[in-house]
Amino acid sequence: MRRLEVLQYGPHAAIVECPNGLALQVAQALIETGRFMEVVPAERSVLVQLPSGMTRAEMQGIVDSLPEGLPQVVGRELVVPVVYDGEDLELVAAVTGLTVEQVIALHSGVTYLAAFAGFAPGYVYCTGLDPRLQLPRRPSPRTAVPAGSVAIADAYSAIYPTASPGGWHLLGHTDLTLFDMKRPEAALIRPGDRVRYTVRTP
Repeated sequence: MRRLEVLQYGPHAAIVECPNGLALQVAQALIETGRFMEVVPAERSVLVQLPSGMTRAEMQGIVDSLPEGLPQVVGRELVVPVVYDGEDLELVAAVTGLTVEQVIALHSGVTYLAAFAGFAPGYVYCTGLDPRLQLPRRPSPRTAVPAGSVAIADAYSAIYPTASPGGWHLLGHTDLTLFDMKRPEAALIRPGDRVRYTVRTP
């Protein structure tokens, strides 16, 4: 593992820059040290809330001491029933040269890794999308996307936890509640989890 650079992020936090695909493992390793109140993985970095008095140099030393070959994070496996009735389903099929049935089979035929959260509470970017389905975001985002919408963009699949604007391609919807502050764990999907989509009839 190449040296990971630590950048100061305000007076009480730091960002650890990570190679693509390593942020989740680095975040887990830092959590396991028991020294940090909050550790938040992103796509290629990890945001860390520093204990009072810890300097960037001290944080760099902790990161440098992480072992080589960090293990994969093994989270829960979640099954998400999906009705594939999204507004963009036929468009995605046309653009990719696939049939609607092939798009559904490719999207539901793999296990995704919940890599990091962002954009909105409970919105988790899941990696593992088949390359044949990887499309850029819509040129114009929608002003309102219903909660539970299952969508894809670039190399990711995600589910909109609440109604919000959004520029991803909508493939379908799930009735699962992705974010609920009344639950002990508000977010249904958390970084490190494995996510599988299954086809549900309307």
